[in-house]
Amino acid sequence: MDSRAERTASGALVAPQMNAIVLDRFGGVDELSPRRIPLPAVGDNDVLIRVEFAGVGSWDAVEREGHYDGAFGVASTFPYVLGWDAAGRVAAVGRNVTRFDVGDRVYAASMPVPRGGFYAEYGVVEAEFVARVPDRMPTEQAGPLAWDALTALSGLDLLDLRPGQTLMVFGASGGIGHMAVQLARHSGIRVLAVASGDDGVALARRLGADHAVDGRRDDVLAAASAFAPDGLDGALVTVGGETAERSLGAIKGSGRIAWPNGVLPVPVTPPKATLSHYDGDRSRTATDRLNAIIEASTFEVHVARTFPLERVVDAHRALNDHYVGKLALKVGQDAANGP
Repeated sequence: MDSRAERTASGALVAPQMNAIVLDRFGGVDELSPRRIPLPAVGDNDVLIRVEFAGVGSWDAVEREGHYDGAFGVASTFPYVLGWDAAGRVAAVGRNVTRFDVGDRVYAASMPVPRGGFYAEYGVVEAEFVARVPDRMPTEQAGPLAWDALTALSGLDLLDLRPGQTLMVFGASGGIGHMAVQLARHSGIRVLAVASGDDGVALARRLGADHAVDGRRDDVLAAASAFAPDGLDGALVTVGGETAERSLGAIKGSGRIAWPNGVLPVPVTPPKATLSHYDGDRSRTATDRLNAIIEASTFEVHVARTFPLERVVDAHRALNDHYVGKLALKVGQDAANGP
């Protein structure tokens, strides 16, 4: 697309336009529709990103249905553009931004309110929440990286485990979970991965888990007892429910449990270990740390399926299917290699 100002048939200048997937109201997948809308305005501290790949998360469906309406203290306005994380190239920067140049390959963790998300050819984000894509990481992996990786990293910070201590990652084949396995192993933590399905168990093992079990089929408590007879030192829980709650009995009383906000249902009965709810840190300090780990390790984002932007409805339907890792949208091409 051409981001220069466009003219109507009468010759009047109009705001630059972009292709996007929008909601005119909250609801089911059929509410997602393609539209040309104005590019977001770029403020003094902003970065405008030409989006190449965007993440599709389970929370996107929750947001699409309207369950986040007003949750962030900002009124929802339509057309509404979903999409919390993405990667692409810098298209423009605000006057106060000196860390990035046009053409830089970047990823970002953003929020769709109040200025729109990344289901669009362009997205605008405060520079504080933008980071360069590590040289060794493909842009397709960087698209769905930010929120899940930063949530995993913040959870491990909360647990504050030492090398050699034991950690259960519950939901280890999901977005946050498969990244947490890698980050924990990089820190020398022994990981018991509770995954989903044979493919999930295989992924967790390939990514460095010391032991992996299928949470839907195997006896998690028995596996935990064999892995850490005196009890596990910590747990990062990315999937709620009865099995997750029961599995927390494997954590020693002096241990800690990290439970990201938004993971439901929360436990009905408090476990004996300390349970803390938290949000992921998306600051520059956090992304700098994450990038250093990515550059120094074999860290990867496992992308199960990538859908073209025009098949966003299929991507949202796929959120209800079994898959491991992440789903992504291919929004645009690398500006350096084509329009």
